[in-house]
Amino acid sequence: MSSTFSGDETAPFFGFLGAAAALVFSCMGAAYGTAKSGVGVASMGVMRPELVMKSIVPVVMAGVLGIYGLIIAVIISTGINPKAKSYYLFDGYAHLSSGLACGLAGLAAGMAIGIVGDAGVRANAQQPKLFVGMILILIFAEALALYGLIVGIILSSRAGQSRAE
Repeated sequence: MSSTFSGDETAPFFGFLGAAAALVFSCMGAAYGTAKSGVGVASMGVMRPELVMKSIVPVVMAGVLGIYGLIIAVIISTGINPKAKSYYLFDGYAHLSSGLACGLAGLAAGMAIGIVGDAGVRANAQQPKLFVGMILILIFAEALALYGLIVGIILSSRAGQSRAE
């Protein structure tokens, strides 16, 4: 090992930080979306118990957000092996940006799903014609997290392309 400090010794820290950020922020969004829409389902279930299973859609959609973060965290963590292949700061930053893109998109989507899910299932209990509109809004909110997943995959694939070896 050379005695000069190049900065690349700290690169795995940023890579692992990206993996943690992807999982933590996505799960925070999933938890918020599940809790917020779950409160709406419970409140609606008192008035119209026959609609509870139909109104569970926002809870399921919020739970998927955590899976997006898990996918990126696994992709990032399998790409960090400084003993097998050189891991530079570029790679660490690519993995950090990948994790933040997916995680923060998942957090934003979870907040949107939670708010729409809560209000949507309550409104659906009073007017069943609103169900399709609620589902469409939830799909667009879920798409935000999907965009973060796609960008996260693209960014993490950039790691390892910093220097020719």
